[in-house]
Amino acid sequence: MTSPAHFPSSIAPAQLSVPAASVHGSPDVVQELAALVREHGSLYDWAASQPQPRALRGRAPVYVATLPQSGISVVIRHAWHGGLLAPFTRDLFRRPTRAPLEYARSRELRQLGIPTTDVLGFALYDAPFGLARVDVATRYVDHTADLGMILAGLAPSIECDAALEATLALLEALAMHGVVHPDLNVKNVMLHTPPDSPVRAMMIDVDVVMTGSISPQRTMERNVARLVRSLHKWNRHFGCDMADARIEAFASAARARTPRSALVAADATRV
Repeated sequence: MTSPAHFPSSIAPAQLSVPAASVHGSPDVVQELAALVREHGSLYDWAASQPQPRALRGRAPVYVATLPQSGISVVIRHAWHGGLLAPFTRDLFRRPTRAPLEYARSRELRQLGIPTTDVLGFALYDAPFGLARVDVATRYVDHTADLGMILAGLAPSIECDAALEATLALLEALAMHGVVHPDLNVKNVMLHTPPDSPVRAMMIDVDVVMTGSISPQRTMERNVARLVRSLHKWNRHFGCDMADARIEAFASAARARTPRSALVAADATRV
């Protein structure tokens, strides 16, 4: 996939400078995002200050708010480090941070027809020693729950069988395009239930996805192996409705859906 330093013109973000920050995003919202940074200091502070912000839990609270001019509902996330060094690195990142990569991957995957969240833009704020803090703005999608919540019975509006079938369709689409998510787990597969439409699986945390000259079969194996590990771990910790036999049946069903026409083409190329 494309390096964020060399965006194709079709996905390149617009950029505006504001005091002590730069704002990047799709041309239809970047000016509005920049105006919010000028007025409130950061996108995160703006979202948190809304009269009735909806806070979602993650590594830190993320806020759902509505852009005042366009009326687009957005999720505003302030980026924090994870892992053992998180208490020291906190929210400071080396430039350009991973936000440009997340923006690029979102655009590229959506152009391929792979369901994922729509990253609208991001803001980089000056920090000491040339580092940066970052907020990311993503289009809000309602009626969603992650696969882990569904398997644990915490999202009764979405049936487990429907969620698994939608996840199989997602895995098939990833295999078709040779897209590997090295951290595919039950928390970054989101199930969306549009009104009067079937359940749809969406992939999030896409800044880490990889692609290249990899066969659909190998792509499917890597994605299934990672997701199966997560399913077993989730079952051990939460006792969800996903026994080992059912997990293996799911994995077999996924492998059976590896795109056959693409496999034939890949084999022909090797010959």
